[in-house]
Amino acid sequence: MTSELSRQDAVRDAAASGIPSALADLGALVRIPSIAFPGFDEEQVQRSAEAVAALVTGTGLFESVEIRRAVVPGTGEQGKPAVLATRAARNGRPTILLYAHHDVQPVGDESLWESAPFEPTVRGGRLYGRGAADDKAGVMAHIAALRAFRDAAGEDFDLGVALFFEGEEEAGSKSFAQFLSDNAEALEADVIVVADSGNWDAETPALTVSLRGNARFTLRVKTLEHASHSGMFGGAVPDAMMATIKLLATLWDDDGAVAVEGLSERDASTPPYTEETLRDEAGLPAGVSPIGRGTILSRIWNKPSITVTGIDAPSVANASNTLSPEIAVVISARIAPGQSARDAYAAIEAHLRNHAPFGAELTFSDQDFGDGFLVDTSGWAVTAAREVLHEGYGVEPVDIGVGGSIPFIADLVREFPAAQILVTGVEDPHARAHSPNESLHLDTFRKAVLSEALLLERLDRRAEGSA
Repeated sequence: MTSELSRQDAVRDAAASGIPSALADLGALVRIPSIAFPGFDEEQVQRSAEAVAALVTGTGLFESVEIRRAVVPGTGEQGKPAVLATRAARNGRPTILLYAHHDVQPVGDESLWESAPFEPTVRGGRLYGRGAADDKAGVMAHIAALRAFRDAAGEDFDLGVALFFEGEEEAGSKSFAQFLSDNAEALEADVIVVADSGNWDAETPALTVSLRGNARFTLRVKTLEHASHSGMFGGAVPDAMMATIKLLATLWDDDGAVAVEGLSERDASTPPYTEETLRDEAGLPAGVSPIGRGTILSRIWNKPSITVTGIDAPSVANASNTLSPEIAVVISARIAPGQSARDAYAAIEAHLRNHAPFGAELTFSDQDFGDGFLVDTSGWAVTAAREVLHEGYGVEPVDIGVGGSIPFIADLVREFPAAQILVTGVEDPHARAHSPNESLHLDTFRKAVLSEALLLERLDRRAEGSA
């Protein structure tokens, strides 16, 4: 027991002393604009993968460190570069797979950023920059935790470790399932830690136990063969904008709750969460009311939502007295945990077809699906994760649901059904992932690194198959 406590203390010291170098390395990664979306410089994603691979190699812990790609099924195209590293378990110890992604979202309107998005900037106890939280902080939390465990236990430990740092998560993980299949033997693990979620707040850690699924698609609404003069024909001819507005309005009821038959809800309790907190974290002005019914967190975690995320229509600057013949919109639906994303999409498509006004012609394309996720909280790894989060943060962790989606987790479950999956992260509600002024709370990062380092130390002492 004395030696165990001494090693845990050494892990704590090593984790604390390694934070400055970890943040410096994170800053260097943030400077790389690794956007995997079409139309952006793919060389930057490759550059990011090479930088991450160099950091992994620098730990001195892995028998193999490679940059690999997989084919996007049905296209023949290569996916974006991922970093794969492996170290075999010894003496009956388990293997842990650590996942994060090194690609980032586009910056959006750069004028809304208070500092340059790819120039890491510290202010108010936070590190600002695109990817500073989502998810290059996840990459560096894994690497920093490994460094701390190595410094405390030495390089000759028995725990098996695999790393998978993806390069296209923000762009839809299109080659993810194929990558898992191609590298199943290297990635097989007893425990999988996905560092791509968030915490209850900046001080309180969380284990994500449910995630909504997603269904995204493009809808085109056509009412005319060509554009016509709004003065000459307005009032007799339905233009596509009018039809689109009327059609989209049927997706919600007067409370703003989704009004599509066939979409399910999950019946599960939620912890207390006030409207005041919602307003603070979401940026909801005092004069704007929340939407939906039930507890606020049930609306976010356990019920479906539908959002129009894009629209192709004449801009304000290019407005003319014209009836639009066709309008295109992108619709993003979040699906309650437990319902198939494809089944939910079928219900939404049927609803739209049944409510198309004036006989408008509807076309559906670019469908993308991801199923939700529910964690089996009875496993020993969940217990261990809760314990180390408590030790690392000094606060009891909270089991949370997340309204967002991580669709590839369904692929992990399918490929590795025996693995216990832990969904964690370093974000807090003010991280603004995907938005201007994305940031990382520095103290949260420090505690996340310590917690994961303690988890590695604990697993290294665990005999395979022990209770």
